[in-house]
Amino acid sequence: MPPSVGDLILRGAAGAGIPVFLTGSFEDGLPLLWANEAFEKYADVRFADLAGRGLSVLRDRLGDHDDIGALRDHLAGGQEVQAMARSALRGGVSGWVQLTLTPVRAGHGERVTHWIGISVDVSEHMERQAAQLASLTMENRQREDNDLIAQTTELLTDLEYPYVLRDIAELLGHVVKWAGFYVNDDGLKPAEGIDVANPPSGRGRRHARYVAGDDQPRGGPPRGAQDQLGDATSTGDAAALAPGRLLEVVDTVQDLLDGKGDEPVTLHLDIPHAQYSASGWLQRELSRRLTDEIGEVPRSVVVHPVAGRKSTLGLLVVWLDDTGADEVLLYEGTDESEEVRGVLEVVARRAGNAIDNARLYAREHRLAETLQRAMLPEQADVPGLDVWTYYAPNAEHAQVGGDWYDILQISTEVVGLVIGDVVGHDVEAAATMGQLRSVVRSYAFELSKPGLVLEKVDQLVAGMGIPRSASMVYAALRKNEAGRQAIEYSRAGHLPPLLLRSGEVITLDEGGGALVGFGSRERTTGTQELRPGDTLLFYTDGLIERRDRPLRLGLEALLETAAAIQAKDAAGVGEELLARLADKPEDDVAIVVVRIPDPEGDRAQPTLSPRWRRWMLPSEPSSIGRARHAVLRTCQAWGIEESAQAELVVSELVANGVLHGWGHIALRLYDTGEGLRIEVEDSNPAPPVATDGHPNRLGGFGMQIVDRLAEWGWRPSGTGKLVWAKLRDQAK
Repeated sequence: MPPSVGDLILRGAAGAGIPVFLTGSFEDGLPLLWANEAFEKYADVRFADLAGRGLSVLRDRLGDHDDIGALRDHLAGGQEVQAMARSALRGGVSGWVQLTLTPVRAGHGERVTHWIGISVDVSEHMERQAAQLASLTMENRQREDNDLIAQTTELLTDLEYPYVLRDIAELLGHVVKWAGFYVNDDGLKPAEGIDVANPPSGRGRRHARYVAGDDQPRGGPPRGAQDQLGDATSTGDAAALAPGRLLEVVDTVQDLLDGKGDEPVTLHLDIPHAQYSASGWLQRELSRRLTDEIGEVPRSVVVHPVAGRKSTLGLLVVWLDDTGADEVLLYEGTDESEEVRGVLEVVARRAGNAIDNARLYAREHRLAETLQRAMLPEQADVPGLDVWTYYAPNAEHAQVGGDWYDILQISTEVVGLVIGDVVGHDVEAAATMGQLRSVVRSYAFELSKPGLVLEKVDQLVAGMGIPRSASMVYAALRKNEAGRQAIEYSRAGHLPPLLLRSGEVITLDEGGGALVGFGSRERTTGTQELRPGDTLLFYTDGLIERRDRPLRLGLEALLETAAAIQAKDAAGVGEELLARLADKPEDDVAIVVVRIPDPEGDRAQPTLSPRWRRWMLPSEPSSIGRARHAVLRTCQAWGIEESAQAELVVSELVANGVLHGWGHIALRLYDTGEGLRIEVEDSNPAPPVATDGHPNRLGGFGMQIVDRLAEWGWRPSGTGKLVWAKLRDQAK
């Protein structure tokens, strides 16, 4: 008799190469009724040991299922089940299986009496899928890391942005729990931006470095630290001697700051004895800062050095996710930790290079500008004349140029005026300018006629072999016996001065000649009588020269602008010229404006002109008087009645800059329409402080005077601080 279809199916299932089994109903607990040889081989168990037992016994051999509750619900409802599950395979290894349970019903629409199960090993497929997923995750992580580094690099390109380090630390929050920068300038301190006012050395003071006292051993750690070390040694407490537990004895953070290491170190914040070193200071500061910012303090942080070219400029402190263990291993154990370390090291290195570059550039910028200004005279305060001077080097170059001016009080009756331009924008041009300035000053005090002065300059320059060509104008203002002024001048290849007189512009183009050092002929001298209210304008070609137009058109624009000037003071004339002509200069600009006061005309109604003024003053006591005179003349020109109040405020602010600052002092005045605004800038970044009435505290009384007369405040500037004051209406 041939086998039935059922027998054939049973034989095929028994010999199948995949595990097949038969169970009872779900209500009976899915007892195992039959299984083929492949099932026994795959599950590494004999059927006889499981016969009659519920399928739940296999649950111990299956790994964690995604949703065991959903599997149970499907079985209770008599629905076919397919699920992926982790299974313990032969030999103790773990793999993945795809389990399918198909219900068998007693009749059409009747209840499920049996279940046929098929188990397929899909470990290789799952491993391949997991590897692809891991690779994709790695690529995404690397892409995110590269994007973070790119954003950091882009932020570091704007070295003047005041919060660049803060923003970088916030970006690092994508890979660590918290990050913060500390710079090593005159002591370790938190940093949000790149301070270019500090020197690029990065050599800061040590913070609270341990100093032995009478109650502590000299040359060693604090007594508490020694006790801890001794207790740990005697008791064999390994945790007490674990890495990072003796930072109070060996200051690894200070070693980073001193450039003695370039590997990141772990700093534990829960050590009570580490308080006599940079580590201790950083512990306390981080505990306070993290409490204020995020309300909790980690057990440990990782400190990266922020290195420049030759020294460590600061630290990058990061908070990794705490593991809960007593000790935190430094970037060990996972690939992700190594990637995080790589990102942080790249960011710290680029930040260090950016800080170093910014400070080196700022130092060269200040050095070159200081050299240039040291060769220029300060704005002279000549009795009987209203004088205003201005100099701005070309921003495209190294702040070194060859333009210069000079104002010489030769005698009570004679004032010498010099303006010149040496070709070039480098140190050699500045050196040539310094030589010429000295030569001109020497001959100006010896000879009376400007033509003779330039002849002597030609002879000396030819003998010195100065390699750079230069142009200049030398003029002498003389007062005759009747008290009237006249100007004598001679030009060596320089643009002619201008005489502004009641809306008329007179070009002083006499006394022309070749460039300095090339005068083969006798130098001539031009003469022009002056009247009260006349204004003389000396300038270099940077005021009018542009690449997109010939010099002739620039000179015509200057003549047109000068004819429209309405200001009645020298500073106002200069400000109008700068506002209309020097918005984007392409060369160095030097301007000297000299006005003959007109007592009668100056009392007339003030005319419209730029309502701002600026002066550059040396940091010396004589600048206080010059500032007062400048404010008085400006208030008269603008028709401001509170001149005495303005003089007092300016006097106190400039005196404060002279007393506590250094370098040059910039004075600026603005008519805001609602009152006079005064700004004084110096090179000392420390803010002004008014005295609080303490009997033993000196200084600060001047700022109390300012506080009575004006609203005032201050803000950091590029090289120091700027103090501003807005005068109050005393009538209110």
